[in-house]
Amino acid sequence: MLLAIAFIVSFFFAMNIGASGAAASMGVAYGSGAIPRKSVALLLCGISVFLGSLGGGEVVKTIGSGIIPSSILTVKIVVIILTAATISLFAANIMGIPLSTSEITVGAVVGVGIAYQAVYFNKLLFIVSVWIVIPIIAFAFTLAVGKWFLALKRKYPQLEQGRWQKTFMTLLIVTGCFEAFSAGMNNVANAVGPLVGAGLISVGPATILGGLSVAAGALLLGRRVLETNGKKITNFSPFEGSAISGTGALLVIISSLFGLPVPLTQITTSAIIGIGTAKSGLSIWQKRIVVQLLKVWLVSPIFSLVISYSLIKLLLDSDVYTVIAIFSVCLATLGVISLKKTAVEEERSLHEHGGGI
Repeated sequence: MLLAIAFIVSFFFAMNIGASGAAASMGVAYGSGAIPRKSVALLLCGISVFLGSLGGGEVVKTIGSGIIPSSILTVKIVVIILTAATISLFAANIMGIPLSTSEITVGAVVGVGIAYQAVYFNKLLFIVSVWIVIPIIAFAFTLAVGKWFLALKRKYPQLEQGRWQKTFMTLLIVTGCFEAFSAGMNNVANAVGPLVGAGLISVGPATILGGLSVAAGALLLGRRVLETNGKKITNFSPFEGSAISGTGALLVIISSLFGLPVPLTQITTSAIIGIGTAKSGLSIWQKRIVVQLLKVWLVSPIFSLVISYSLIKLLLDSDVYTVIAIFSVCLATLGVISLKKTAVEEERSLHEHGGGI
């Protein structure tokens, strides 16, 4: 029974990954009108994601045994890891917070490792350092490409007209499929990695079944995400959209070949900021955007880490007191944040109205 639950939760998580992350990869192509029909965009996404998942074996191995010893992964532990990751992603979707599925899964795995005092910290620190470096590379590369293209447009104004426009539209569709391919290659491990680590399924069948689930999630549940992302990214020309999608895809595929789970969302966001900076200068750099990126980077793994650690202590160790202490700290933190917001609002009100209570 527990084995069946592990597989059900795994494939349900995979479908959610397809709906939230994979479907978003076609947002640029759909929003720009390169692919006018939503069903066609989702079909191309599903096919690309599945094909990409077939090459995701190295990342599956990392999630399954590269961060914590596979010897501690039992069916119960796998269910806890996947449940923690699913709860984190579901809660984030409800609150509208764009968390990274890769960071969520790594956080859930680390939470289990901390509970059993068995984490490969050298490997973990390397993965975290990659999370910092890759978005910086994405920003720098798209900034350079954006400036180069602007200079080219000044020299050849006809670049975004007629035949060239059609060429860039085609390029945009290709890079969108390329990005969906990279999402499948990297993200399928988040759902099936723990199953492989516990020896419940081998890498080959896991990537196929996981890929089918991610593709199904994109096809069946990705319409809303595609629509939302498509509306958000209408300010980019086809070439700029291609640069964003192509950069993200290339960096994620290279990471996947080395077995590194990376946050596609943050890489793409950094690429968008790079293109925006090339067009509008530093005016695009609002403190709010940078702070949000840092918050997502910190909150994603910690959120799922706390949940998986708490579930281990509560369900397997019957350590209710530790769980109470953890949630007390969480509530106290939320209370402090709320009080700070209230104090800031009161101070602003005093400045605006010149009075007090």
